[in-house]
Amino acid sequence: MTKWCHDVSSFNNGFTFPIIHVVGKDDCELMEFEPLKLNQQSMAPGCLSSGLNPPFQATDIVGWPSFELDMDSVSISGINIPMTLSVLIGWIREMGLKRLPVTVLISAFAIGLCYGEAKPLKVFVLAGQSNMQGHAQIRTLSHIGMDPQTAPILEAITTEGGEPILSEEVWISYLSSEGVRQGRLTAGFGASHEKIGPEWTFGVYLQKMLNEPILLIKTAWGGKSINTDFRSPSAGPFEFTESQLENLRKQKKDLEAILQDKKEATGYYYREMIRHVNEVLSDVSTVYPQYDPDLGYDLAGFVWFQGWNDMVDRGVYPNRDKAGGYHAYSEVMAHFIRDVRTDLKAPAMPFVIGVLGVGGPVDKYGPSQKRYAGIHQNFRDAMAAPAALAEFKGNVAAVLTENYWDLELVSLRAKESAVRQKVRKIQKEKKLDRAAAKKVEEQLMKESFSDLEWKTLKTGVSNQEYHYLGSGKIMAQIGKGFAEALYPMLP
Repeated sequence: MTKWCHDVSSFNNGFTFPIIHVVGKDDCELMEFEPLKLNQQSMAPGCLSSGLNPPFQATDIVGWPSFELDMDSVSISGINIPMTLSVLIGWIREMGLKRLPVTVLISAFAIGLCYGEAKPLKVFVLAGQSNMQGHAQIRTLSHIGMDPQTAPILEAITTEGGEPILSEEVWISYLSSEGVRQGRLTAGFGASHEKIGPEWTFGVYLQKMLNEPILLIKTAWGGKSINTDFRSPSAGPFEFTESQLENLRKQKKDLEAILQDKKEATGYYYREMIRHVNEVLSDVSTVYPQYDPDLGYDLAGFVWFQGWNDMVDRGVYPNRDKAGGYHAYSEVMAHFIRDVRTDLKAPAMPFVIGVLGVGGPVDKYGPSQKRYAGIHQNFRDAMAAPAALAEFKGNVAAVLTENYWDLELVSLRAKESAVRQKVRKIQKEKKLDRAAAKKVEEQLMKESFSDLEWKTLKTGVSNQEYHYLGSGKIMAQIGKGFAEALYPMLP
C-alpha cells in the first residue's frame, strides 16, 4: 500500500491539475512545483485536457518526480500505473482548495482525466411565461439562508463570500422579451438582470446529479397562454366559443379583424420557442465553447412552467369553477408535449410540468382566498393530468410548486397590509399630510413587527403573489424540485 498526496492551487479559468506524488509509506510529504494547468476542451465534454492531444507532460525539476498522463495510464517517476475510474474529479470536488492525503492501492486506483467516458452534451429546454422568466430579485437570496431547511441551497449557489457562483459546467441561452442572453449559468437569467427564475438551481442541481457539463436553452415571455400563444400544431386552430362570438357582436367589435389577429397570434410563441432551440442546436459552440461536434448533443429533457393566463381566462374556460372545467388545458398540454418531441426530434424526451401553485395548498387558504380555492384546484388538476396518461407513463412528471410556497411571508405581508390600512384610516380622520402619515406608519410597523419578522419580510419579498412573491427562496426550491423530478426519468 502506498500513500499519494495531491494539491490544488486554483480553479480560476479552468481546473488546475493536482500535483501527485508517490511518497514513502509513512507520512505524506508534499513537494511543490508549478502545476500543470488543464481546461475543459472539446476533446470530450466533461473531460479535462490541456487542449493538446495526450500524453500531457509536466516539466521535470531536478530532484522531484516527473509525471506523464495519457488516457490509458499515469507514469510517475517512471512507474506506470493502469488508468481506472476517475477519482481525480471526486477529490477535487470534495477538497475544494485544501490539501488532502489519500491512501490507495496502486493495483486498483489511479488518476482519471474524465468524469467518465466521453459522451454527447446533455441539453435541457425550459419554457413558459412570467414565472419561468422569474421575478425573484437577487437581493432575496439571503432569505434562503435564514431557514435551516433551505440554507444548503444557498451554499450550493453562492460563494463563501455570499456572491452568486458562476458555473464552470452549466451554460445557458435564454430568449425572452429582452432578446437573447447567454453564457455561464449564474444569477441574473430571470425576467431581468437583477432577477432569477427556476433555471439557476435547476441547472446547478441537475449538473451535480449528472456530474457532467450541461446546456440549458430557456424561452419565456410574460402574459402568455397555452390556449393561444403556445398552442402547438396538432391542437388545431384556436376556436372561439359561441358565447365569446356573441359578446363580440354585442360590443360591435370588428369580428373579422379579431379573428385574423387571433389566427396570427395562435402558436406564435410555440414557433419562437422551437426556432430558438433549433438555432442554438445548429451551432452549440456559440453558447458552449467546449462543444465537440463529433460527440454531438443529447436533447435530454424539457421543463414547462406556465399557467396564470389560462387560469384566469373565463372566456376560454367558462366552466372553470366546475370539475373538469379546465379539461381543454389538459388536452392542449398533451398536444404540446407530443409536438415538442416531434418538432425537436426527441420522441422519448422526459418532460416536467411545473404545476402553478401561487397561494400554496388550497386547504391552507385564508378567508380572503377561499372563494378561489375550487378554481385553483381545478386548474392544478388539469395541469398535472397529462402526466397520468398511459402514453406518458414514466416520461412525464408533474411538480406541485404549491409545496414550495412560503406561508410565513404571506402572513407577514398580510400584517403589513393591515397596518397600512390602519394608517390610511388615521390619515383620513386626522387629515394628516404625507410626511405625518409616514411617521405614524413607521411607528405602527415598529410596534407590530419584531426585528426578525421585519427582516424576513423585507429580505424575502420582491414582487406580487402571482409571481411567487418575487421570493428567491421559493424560486430556488422550485428549480431544485424540477431537477429532482427530471433526473430519475433520464436513461
